[in-house]
Amino acid sequence: MSDASRLTLNPPSRILLGPGPSNIHPRVQMAMLAPVVGHLDPYFVSVMEDTVALLRRTFRTQNKLTFPVSGTGSAGMEAAFDNFLEPGDTAIIGVSGLFGERMAENALRSGAKVVQVKAEWGNIIAPEAIETVLKAEKKVKLVAVVHAETSTGALQPLQEISRLAKQYGALFLVDTVTSLAGHEVAVDEWGIDICYSGTQKCISCPPGLAPFTANDQALAALASRKNKVNSWYLDLSLLSGYWSESRFYHHTAPISMVYALHEALALIDEEGMGARVARHKRHGAALHAGLEAMGLKLHAQAGHRLNVLTTVQIPAGVDDARLRKRLLTEYNIEIGGGLGPLKGKIWRIGLMGHSSTAENVLLVLSRLEKLLSEEGFKAKAGDGVAAALKVLNG
Repeated sequence: MSDASRLTLNPPSRILLGPGPSNIHPRVQMAMLAPVVGHLDPYFVSVMEDTVALLRRTFRTQNKLTFPVSGTGSAGMEAAFDNFLEPGDTAIIGVSGLFGERMAENALRSGAKVVQVKAEWGNIIAPEAIETVLKAEKKVKLVAVVHAETSTGALQPLQEISRLAKQYGALFLVDTVTSLAGHEVAVDEWGIDICYSGTQKCISCPPGLAPFTANDQALAALASRKNKVNSWYLDLSLLSGYWSESRFYHHTAPISMVYALHEALALIDEEGMGARVARHKRHGAALHAGLEAMGLKLHAQAGHRLNVLTTVQIPAGVDDARLRKRLLTEYNIEIGGGLGPLKGKIWRIGLMGHSSTAENVLLVLSRLEKLLSEEGFKAKAGDGVAAALKVLNG
């Protein structure tokens, strides 16, 4: 291969059915090709204002502090804990997967006392387990959970935990990186004080921004800090100055990424959140039915399974890495493997945003059936597709 050919970008066009990123709409792709202007240019300021308005509708909030943090969903997580916890605070973190563990790590690095409420990977955190700790601790500053645990495929109910946090005077922080724009998220109605997400999953925008919102109660807690926020870059009191009408310079925003987010949010608005959630629910149910009809076993707790990300147990004798590699190289389909204690035990199949289509459901089921058969796992030909079609046509 010549030096010139190595330096020329020519990435393959994949069917992205893993845990993220998802495929993006052509309009989002085109938005990133738009001319770059200055980050304080009047045109870009108008794009910022529109983006914030669209984000408020997506989060279903009236929060003044709502904007995309420049960084991936992990930057949103770090901003949440860096700003609202400091030494001397106590935080309760629900941990039932990798991203709950990351929340706990972020909370520890803020200097806070962290009490982890754990559940088996694939199960939800029981509200009564949270309440037990709330009763035991003298004063809790913050309760945090992951709404859609990407590592396990479980969907955490939020309203009861929110009620408990309010009852005991704690802020309620929620990770919606995988759920926002695919499952229902209602920040104001559900009493969520602090919420962050990521752009690359159900929003179907490239990774690189972290939608973020915080209400007045959270901002009051931020204003009463005894110490400066550890991170200058993620200090919300500084970032909000740039995203407010004052436009105080903080950093050079990723112009093209904001264009892309604006277009992705516009597409969500055009579809309507109710219709979008229903689409993800229908396709998720079809995938679940198809996998089970093939004789496979779903991993996440029954009754609390994500529509946007399905975890399925790998049959005995099937080589995890080999099958996923064959899906990619022979059919151009990406699915994800397990993480942590679930590595080599489950597959993670995403149907997020632009990737959530009936065609993709039927495609991944038919290709999985063929490859599993060649790996020695026998399923009656066509059972998975037939079961999925029954849901899709129902």
